This record gives sequence, C-alpha cells and structure tokens, in this order.
Amino acid sequence: MTCTGMGDPVVYLDNAATSWPKPAAVRNAVQRALTVYGANPGRSGHSMGLAASEAVYRCREELADFFHLPDPSGVVFVQNCTMALNIVLKGLLREGGRAVVSDLEHNAVMRPLHALSPDSPVYDTAAVVPGNTQATVAAFERCIVPETRVIVCTHASNVFGIRLPIREIGAMAHRYGLPFVVDAAQSAGLLPIDMQKDNVDFLCIPGHKGLYGPAGIGALLCNSSLSLPTFVEGGTGSQSLELLQPEELPDRLESGTLNTVGICGLQAGVGFVRERGMEELAGRETRLMASLYDRLANLRGVRLYTPRPDLRLGAPVLSFNLAGRRSEEVAQALDGRKIACRAGLHCAPAAHRRFGTLESGTVRLAPSAFTTAAEIDRVCRAIWCEVHAGRRCGQQG
Repeated sequence: MTCTGMGDPVVYLDNAATSWPKPAAVRNAVQRALTVYGANPGRSGHSMGLAASEAVYRCREELADFFHLPDPSGVVFVQNCTMALNIVLKGLLREGGRAVVSDLEHNAVMRPLHALSPDSPVYDTAAVVPGNTQATVAAFERCIVPETRVIVCTHASNVFGIRLPIREIGAMAHRYGLPFVVDAAQSAGLLPIDMQKDNVDFLCIPGHKGLYGPAGIGALLCNSSLSLPTFVEGGTGSQSLELLQPEELPDRLESGTLNTVGICGLQAGVGFVRERGMEELAGRETRLMASLYDRLANLRGVRLYTPRPDLRLGAPVLSFNLAGRRSEEVAQALDGRKIACRAGLHCAPAAHRRFGTLESGTVRLAPSAFTTAAEIDRVCRAIWCEVHAGRRCGQQG
C-alpha cells in the first residue's frame, strides 16, 4: 500500500460541520440573489423589494413542504440551528421548569439549558440505547417529573451518528402533554423528517450541512399552538406603529433584515437534495462509510466506537482513534496528507462522556453527495500510513 501524494486534491470529510463543495445550483442562486433580489424583503413596495419578498416566501414554502409543516408561516429564518435551539428552549423554560435531554446532546442544547440555571441543572438526562427504540423511549419517560416542561433531543449524534427514535419519543412526549423539540443539525437533508407523523412541535435545522445551503442561514419550524416569547425585538415591516412585537409568525421571531442571499441559497440546496433523492444520497454516503469502516476494522491500532454504519440506526458519520495518539494529532497528520476532517470533542462533550472519549476526543469523518469511492480509498491509505508511520511510510508519503 502506498501513501497519498502531496499533489493530490483535498479530500473533504468535514461535512458534519459544513458541507463542501456547494452544488452549482446553490452558487448560482446566491449570485442571482445578489444581483436580482438585492432589496430588503418585506420593507419596500418597489418591484425589487417585492421580488425579494417573494423569493423568501418561496423558500418558506419549500421548507414547509420538505418537512411536512402545514403552514409556511411557521418557518422562521434564523442564523443557524444553534440560534433556533436557543430561541425555543429559552422561550419554553422562561418561566421555569425542567427539560429532558439525551446523553448524546450537542452544546447547542446543553449550553442554553446551563445558561438558564448555572448553579442547578434544569434538565434530566436519558440514556440512549442504540438500536433499541423501546428502551430509549422508556429512558426518556423515566426522566419526566412534575416540573418537566419540554423534551428535546438530537435526531442523530454529530459525533457517532447514532440515530434516536424521534417519532416514538415525540408520541410519548405528547401523551404527557409536553412539547417535543428536535435538533436536526445532522439529519436535515439526510434522514426523513415528517413533523406531523414524527410528533415534532419545534424543528431546529441548519442550512449549511445536509441541505447544502450557504453558512449563516438556518430555520426554526414551529408546529405548535404555543407562542414563544420574543428573542430579539425590532423592525419586522409589519404593525410598525406598535411598539409591541407582532404576535403572528414569522414576524414575531424575525426582527431586522433577513439573509435573503442565504435563504435563496438554502432553497436551491433543498432543491438539490430533492433532485438527487434524499434516500439515495443517504444510502450512498452510508455505503461509503460502511466500506471505510470495514477496512479500518481490520487495521490494527484503529479504535472504532460504533457498529458498522447502517442507515436504519444512524447517520453516515464515523469516529475513530489511533492507539497512542491524540485525535488532534491524527487529524493534523491527515491534513498534511490533504484529508480534511475534524478532531476533538466536536462541541459535544456529553456524547464523548458517554463513550469514554472525553480525554482523547475522536477523529470524525463525514461524507457528502460529492464524496467518491476513490477518495475513501485515499483516506484508507492515509490512515494506514499513519498507523505505520515511522516504519514503512514517511510523514510526507
């Protein structure tokens, strides 16, 4: 086996953080937004302003249809998934109460909850049993106490790809009269989400990952009669005479100028996923990760933490470590071989605590629609070389 050469193009496997490259349709939509929809949506009556407003609304309709939200006005555009989670969690717990979370949550869930009560946790943690829906739902149910006001969980772990049974968790939450919030940072665009059938009251999504949109755009999809408190107040282009923020969505939660460019890019990204087929994209990425997993599993010195990637059980994300080396060191060495990945805690110490990797972190690999089998071969060769570094291979290949 030979190592990759320094003249090879970059293999980008950091798609769990931000997908790259972006589809041509997304790049074209961004360019068009800058040239055709340059005015402020919802603020001006001239033709360019109206065109911008129509473009924004088309994306609301696209997202509502994609995630099976009946009313497009429930689509609230925000900066990212983290902002969406902050709005809904701090809103639902503004008057007190507790949340139930999983033991795989990202800091986008855990830090807002901590900020609500730094000295005394306002959440109870359910232990996920990978692949066992009944046991996982039971773990969530055992955490419910009289003070519980919301159940929130990730749809798929950003570190280990483990998939949670959101439909069943949501049904259980509704039996107790509790709103159900889903962090779809790693699943939107990859795993099917039907807000009606999955019993999701608030869905938090990023635009820049599995939906292939640009960075700086996300959405909070509201499928509940609960009215969230305002998070930011300001101009909405509606009811301007009143000092009170409008009650109606999306204006209640959308103050100031919207990111029209990002919104147009996001709509094109959703269109790309539809055209390629979400099931086909997810299946292909899972097969690539399964192939990589099989080869790494037979490589002495590689530590894997989950079973072989299976779309029924998880998202196509693979974490590993090399014996005797810190994850950051391995990622840096792979970067020297033009393999772009991420190492460390991935902003999810809860998941690492669960898997015993809090001290070492993990090296995370996540493909996209543009990842090829040849690139996975290169990754295997590069990891093989790192395992045998100093014996058969030089650091430069």
